[in-house]
Amino acid sequence: MPVALVTGASRGIGAATAVALARDGFDVAVGYAGDRDGAERTLAAVRAAGRAGAAVQGDQADPEAAAAIVAGAEEQVGPLDALVLNAGIARDGLMLRMSDDDWQAVIDTNLSGSFYVARASLRGMMKRRSGSIVAVSSVVALMGNPGQVNYAAAKAGLIGMVRSLAREVGSRGVRVNAVAPGYITTDMTADLPDELRDGIVASTPLGRLGTAEDVAEVAAFLCGPSSAFMTGTVVPVDGGLSM
Repeated sequence: MPVALVTGASRGIGAATAVALARDGFDVAVGYAGDRDGAERTLAAVRAAGRAGAAVQGDQADPEAAAAIVAGAEEQVGPLDALVLNAGIARDGLMLRMSDDDWQAVIDTNLSGSFYVARASLRGMMKRRSGSIVAVSSVVALMGNPGQVNYAAAKAGLIGMVRSLAREVGSRGVRVNAVAPGYITTDMTADLPDELRDGIVASTPLGRLGTAEDVAEVAAFLCGPSSAFMTGTVVPVDGGLSM
């Protein structure tokens, strides 16, 4: 059976993606940084879908820990056929007030951490001449957003990484793509003021916020055989917001 690792899978888009992959027939390694209870809930849902899995802990901002996440996933579940780079944090604030720590923490986790995990997964995928890597970017990488220069820069960096890596490894049978979610109903957006939320909905042609499952289904599609001739792509899942 195919095996996938999903980082940041203790909640939100990551958890929904792990379950979507399980429903598509993947055994799933559930990556998480600190929320073990959430990871165990995701793992229970993977198993309820009839697939095997394991919860793998690590802080991907640390290169050695990121490599250990991949090694643990492959040891406990199996060689990776798919990798979803979902783990990320937000430390919002206007640039003039943004601390060095808030800038660096977001870059380290969202961009560098994704690089470290992807790099650790590549050798095996290239040797097997098969694999799919999907990075979860963001609509703010395409549009920008005041108060999120760190987050937007990291997510835009992911798109550059995806397109460059797709050119590097395509000849080895490894595909690399990205999804760019719009505003999704998750813990990260739960604290949006009502006025801002209403403005976002009004600017979205489909007239609603997205769900984690909206993104998860596209990420799972990019991991599977139905997207076999897609690489280097960025798929907005934003209700038309970025048009």
